[in-house]
Amino acid sequence: MKKTLILIAILLGYHGYSQNKLDGYIETGLKNNEIIKQHNFDINKSMYALKEAHSLFYPSVSLNANYTKADGGRTIDIPIGDMLNPVYSTLNQLTNSNAFPALQNQSVLINPDNFYDARIHTAMPLLNFEIIYNKRIKKQQNYLQIIELEIYKRELVKEIKIAYYKYLQSKEGIKIYEEALKLVKENQRVNQSLFKNEKINRTAVLRSDNEVIRIEANLETAKQASNNAKSYFNFLINQKLDTEIETDYQNELLPTTMVSENTQNREELAQLGLVKELNGNVSKLTESYWFPKLSAFADFGFQDFDFEVNKDSRYYFAGVGLEWNIFSGNKNKFKLKQVAEDTQKINSQIDNVKQQLLLQFQVTQNNLKSALEQFNADKNQKESARKYNEDITKLYKEGQAIYIELLDAQNQWVNAQLNTNIALYNSWIAYAELERANATFTLNQ
Repeated sequence: MKKTLILIAILLGYHGYSQNKLDGYIETGLKNNEIIKQHNFDINKSMYALKEAHSLFYPSVSLNANYTKADGGRTIDIPIGDMLNPVYSTLNQLTNSNAFPALQNQSVLINPDNFYDARIHTAMPLLNFEIIYNKRIKKQQNYLQIIELEIYKRELVKEIKIAYYKYLQSKEGIKIYEEALKLVKENQRVNQSLFKNEKINRTAVLRSDNEVIRIEANLETAKQASNNAKSYFNFLINQKLDTEIETDYQNELLPTTMVSENTQNREELAQLGLVKELNGNVSKLTESYWFPKLSAFADFGFQDFDFEVNKDSRYYFAGVGLEWNIFSGNKNKFKLKQVAEDTQKINSQIDNVKQQLLLQFQVTQNNLKSALEQFNADKNQKESARKYNEDITKLYKEGQAIYIELLDAQNQWVNAQLNTNIALYNSWIAYAELERANATFTLNQ
């Protein structure tokens, strides 16, 4: 019967709890958080890296030009005079003329002098598996950045919720101490009046004075703790630390434990799965060493001496290149073995993380159940302490109870309220941790 009542309270509490303010703060935190902005920069960077990898499939075109001026150095000797002068001499004798003059042997510089070459060079890969697998790896690296951001967002949402609940817890604690201060001050007034009328001794007055001082000190501590909680909450959502926090909660409403295990959809597992796929593409990239690379190129331009430009200066030069690595001292073989070991390591990590996430879910779910049980126990004790305090207060005013009994009853009442308040928000904190462990919070993309 008790468990049924608890479950009903849980379900009613969860659906009745208003979190519009908290949802707004979460949205603000996700929008303003500097770490998220930095992650977005990394995502944009990886996206540009992917586009860069895709651009390698397209041809590259460049303008190349050079001009050379040379003198001295190696030459090519051309004995044109020795070869043609005897022939020319014979022709002159036959024609009885000097139509064929004598020629000098020529010596031509190997380095061209006063020579220019301007061309447009185009190159394009036709078959290159390294480019293909490089693009796949860049794409997966981009996905990894996105998943890493999702993981951080979930952690941030949990921290914002916990900070919010702790702030509410501190504010409620202040209210409890303020009410307790009113109570002990009334006791102080009554005891001073009774002492003047010689109905009690001075010990009761001194004790009531001490209680006022103690509660005032506790109240001040609670206020400072609340200020710290407010500052930390504002820090998480990137607001000024002293910004007031708006709340719209109803007291003593509980979260739900009715959630199904969802750890298989955790981003951490998706991240490891993607790392495994990426490692597979790294393996294929390494294996692509054995495949040939085929590329084409073409040059269109002008070249001549003395900056001459005419139809004979124009030229084109095109071709196809093949590169096929034959042997590299087993370098890639050992690289493949390293990748294979990484794959085994990732498989082991996946199995281990699955167990860790399942354990985390079970622990947080049990913690929530325990927190709910504790809240209900503290709530019952609070009701008993309230009635006990009312009864002792009435008896004390009638002179049928001593001050130490009244003080004990009031302390029980204050402590019961504090414990119930702590247990209430510990339940919400436990729910936030369960929600994180189960990845059930819906993140706006």
